[in-house]
Amino acid sequence: MSNLFDLTGKTAVAVGGNSVLGGSIAKGLAAQGAQVAIIGRNMDKAEEVTKEIEAAGGVAKSFQADVSDLESIEKAAKDIEAWSGGWDIVLNAPGKNSSTPFMELDTDEWDDIMDVNLRGLVFTTQIFAKKMIEQERKGSIINISSVSSGPPLSKVFTYSASKAGVNNVTQFLANEFAPNGIRVNAIIPGFFPAEQNRKILSEDRIASIMGHTPLNRFGEPEELQGAAVYLASDKASGFVTGTLLRVDGGFGSMTI
Repeated sequence: MSNLFDLTGKTAVAVGGNSVLGGSIAKGLAAQGAQVAIIGRNMDKAEEVTKEIEAAGGVAKSFQADVSDLESIEKAAKDIEAWSGGWDIVLNAPGKNSSTPFMELDTDEWDDIMDVNLRGLVFTTQIFAKKMIEQERKGSIINISSVSSGPPLSKVFTYSASKAGVNNVTQFLANEFAPNGIRVNAIIPGFFPAEQNRKILSEDRIASIMGHTPLNRFGEPEELQGAAVYLASDKASGFVTGTLLRVDGGFGSMTI
């Protein structure tokens, strides 16, 4: 029986692949045989992920770009095409957060978070999907959302609004790209020990989260790999698009 999760011969673009969660997912894709282009604003962190993939026997290359600067994304896309000829998988994993109370929020902070989490994701997808369509490459686009995209769970107003937009965009583009054989799905992570989570969660808030998480713990970054590999594989999830796949320790099943 063939391996449903084998990504050998595929090229994956990991936008925000230098982050904790994005980097872990990129490693998971590489472990299944995909060569991975790591795109990050911080080139040192991108290189760290690339070196870890190479040390494990995988193939990766780092590219510097910022999703809030679309010219840099367009340049990265051209450089990746020169490196690999094209791509089959796009992971959108950039993220910016803040716990500023609503009444203290200003337009600069709103725009900054939206530029990364929603506007950047939308137009990055436009750039990479356009080339996939031109090359008639069927494939997979995976967006990283959040449990905060539904009920306002953690006092992060702008972040929650941006991730709610990600869910809507995911389902809209699933319909838009279906005729091209490009599947678009999102992963909704629960609370993972990424740096931005720890900065905004008090001890009381952590206790509350654990009280509403049946598995009673934070997730580990590696626990997102299986969901991403599944969504990346045409063999495993070829009939799956427009899905918001929760990886949240049961948080979504609880009543707050």
